[in-house]
This record gives sequence, structure tokens and C-alpha cells, in this order.
Amino acid sequence: MIPITLRTPRLILRPWRASDADSFAAMFDDPAVMEFLPPAPDRAAVDAIIGRIEAHFTQHGFGWWAAEAPGAAPFIGFIGLAHLGFDAPFTPAVEIGWRLARPYWSQGYATEGARAALEAGFTQLGFSEIVSLTVPANARSRRVMERIGMTRDPADDFDHPRLAAGDPLRRHVLYRIDRARWETRLGAAVEQPAKPRKP
Repeated sequence: MIPITLRTPRLILRPWRASDADSFAAMFDDPAVMEFLPPAPDRAAVDAIIGRIEAHFTQHGFGWWAAEAPGAAPFIGFIGLAHLGFDAPFTPAVEIGWRLARPYWSQGYATEGARAALEAGFTQLGFSEIVSLTVPANARSRRVMERIGMTRDPADDFDHPRLAAGDPLRRHVLYRIDRARWETRLGAAVEQPAKPRKP
């Protein structure tokens, strides 16, 4: 299956290259990046994660796209879509997610790339709903979810089945958006009149 590549004004979301691996591994050494994520104990574990990402691309033609910012960096992290690989009340489901190196935070890259991924999910890939999940304290990612139109019902919050009881990261919040809501938001954005320029 030929992998999809996406482009935004500032990003290329593409399949991974061998040259991305070192930059991705370096992200696991940054405590801020990993604050709300399970650690990888060594480089072999990081390489195994990349292998799973690449296998998802091979099987489905999409996945956690490597995020390239032309003119800024060849790899800033990942943004993308993936089939969830665990059982929960809301699965089977497709997740949208992102992880960026800290120098590229607070510049709108995650939101810009996530909007492109949502569009691909609902148009090119034909999904009816996309979800996103994180720990309750991850306010930064939750703001991105809200900016792209996702909503949360506290009744959907869950304990992640891949994390042990007592793990501080086990409790998760779930955000959702379906195709109808995405189309409504897209239409509203298109119809929004331009603000008059100040003289």
C-alpha cells in the first residue's frame, strides 16, 4: 500500500526515514516531552516503536506521520492517525495524536498538522469518527484537541489497559469528533466573513 503524504503551509507529514530515528530517540531523553508518556528503557525499545509505526504504514497506508518543517528542521516529531491496538469500551477506533520535540512547542505546529490529519481521515480515508486520548493533567494536548473541534464526555474517561493498576498515567480522558461535526465546523470556518482591516 502506497503511504499517504500530507502538506500544510509549514509542514510535510510523511512516512519515516532512517535519518529520523536519532532525533526521535532524543525526544525520549527530554523529561518535558515524556512527562505524560510511558518511558522507553533503551534505544532498542525506541527502535521497536519506530518498527511498529512503519508496520502500520505498510498495512494501512497511514500512521504517525513524521513531521518535517521545511526550512526549520527535517524532523520535529510526529503527527498522525493510527488504529488503537487495545480493547476499551470505545474500540475499535482510530486515534489522532502528536508528539513534538520541545523546541517546536507553542508554535501551532501540532494544531496545524492535526487539522490536516483530521481532514485526511474524514476525506481520503473515510472514517466516521476519530478519537484522541491523554492523561487528565496534559493540558497542552487537551487544548490542541479542543482547537481541532474534539469534545470530551467525562463518562468516556477510562483506565488504559496497557498500564498497570496504580500507575499514575493509567487514567485517561477521551476526546471525540465525528465526520458530521467536522464538516459543520469546516463549513462555519469557510463562511466566516473576513475581518475588515484597520486603516
